Amino acid sequence: MSFAAGIEALATAERLVKAPLLHKGKVRELYDLGEHLLIVVTDRISAFDYVLDPPVPDKGRVLNGLSAWWFERTAGMQPNHVVHTDVSLLGDAVSEPEKLAGRVMVCRKAKRVDIECVVRGYITGGGWRQYVAGGAVNGIALPAGLRKNGKLEQPIFTPAGKNDVGHDEDIPFEEMARRVGRELADELRERSLRLYEAGRDACAARGIILADCKFEFGLIDGEVVLIDELFTPDSSRFWAEEKYALDVEIDSMDKEPVRTYLAGSDWDKNSPPPRLPDEVVAETAARYKEIYRRLTE
Repeated sequence: MSFAAGIEALATAERLVKAPLLHKGKVRELYDLGEHLLIVVTDRISAFDYVLDPPVPDKGRVLNGLSAWWFERTAGMQPNHVVHTDVSLLGDAVSEPEKLAGRVMVCRKAKRVDIECVVRGYITGGGWRQYVAGGAVNGIALPAGLRKNGKLEQPIFTPAGKNDVGHDEDIPFEEMARRVGRELADELRERSLRLYEAGRDACAARGIILADCKFEFGLIDGEVVLIDELFTPDSSRFWAEEKYALDVEIDSMDKEPVRTYLAGSDWDKNSPPPRLPDEVVAETAARYKEIYRRLTE
């Protein structure tokens, strides 16, 4: 997929889609096509639970393109919800289809399992903070003496209860089993670990470390299917191998320029966030395009 210089960022597709809007998330919009669902991935960007201004040009196309790329390559090991990603097949359901090109995913309708299925291959981020505080992550005891960003001997499954507003809630596996049932919990853990290992190996072949990631699953006629997105910078922590180091904050291949800018500002994280400077938007857009290039070319 090529990216056009100076393309207008898409903040919302509401004016362009004639189908009913079912849900408007921080980045994705979900529309009802009747038999199927339409997901439109916008260029909105969020941090610290706020949607920021302005949107990042082409971010949505990167996220949608990467998800489609990964869904296709993992379909043999894990069924997913994708029907197609061709805006030309939507007909009268959309206007100005050129503005939606590369941003749409038509999907089968699934009953979402309200659990974020998180897999960690490295001890970093929120997992590291849990480990420092109590020597465990989501109730999983880990060996003493681990170092920040260190590779775990085996990847661990650390689920979170989904919250549509605010942060998801880290929970022990036993709590997940209580919420969704033991059989489904065991199955989702197994599927998540296998997906992580497949993604980790594919990324390693391209000089990228997949430190951790999250998956969402749904049920269609009793079948477990992968939904939402897959191995994108918004759902996964990617590190360039050449930047990997222990005991430091690694500059991850995602919206790190946005987080760095906000952390260095005087924003209190309780009031409307400041507008992102043009140079931060440009650097963030370049990050997203670079991870797409390195993974798919």
